[in-house]
Amino acid sequence: MLGALASSAQYMPGKPRKKYTFPKKDEESSYVLNVTKNTDEDAEVDACVTRVAYRPYAELLTEINELKRMNNWADTTYQRRFQQLPAGGQLTVTMYRRGAANADPAYLSLVAKNKDGKEVLNMAELPGGQGRFWNRDLYMSKRTVPFTKVEGPQDVTLTINDAKTKQNFEYIIKAQ
Repeated sequence: MLGALASSAQYMPGKPRKKYTFPKKDEESSYVLNVTKNTDEDAEVDACVTRVAYRPYAELLTEINELKRMNNWADTTYQRRFQQLPAGGQLTVTMYRRGAANADPAYLSLVAKNKDGKEVLNMAELPGGQGRFWNRDLYMSKRTVPFTKVEGPQDVTLTINDAKTKQNFEYIIKAQ
């Protein structure tokens, strides 16, 4: 009986996420505002936490310029790294779930829209793979994806849908 209760508390498919009255600034990424409450105690009890970090192009460029200076990179190494920079910056999506198979990023899909409602990014699924052990009973998966270049600084609404839990996580990205 207890085993059935414990497994039912793991995922509550379709249960909508609570939302903040006002979007809350993320502690780790200054360009991200959390709309849904997904890092509170309830989410950790459900073992269903999803985080997003955004790094703009200018920050990525500064990083490789500093690495070139510190490591005395050859021009070919610098050019290769420079060519790999995504024009709109990059998103890092981190998911924490109970069980390695449940922490598969292939369950996540991303849709980003500007304030006019036009889609600027649509990914049906992230590259798959199992999660690695994080703590207690949680497993973590992290994927970095290029973000689409937007015209000028603007707020972009990002919705992450988890097909396994049938929940949406909403964010506002201060795209540069």
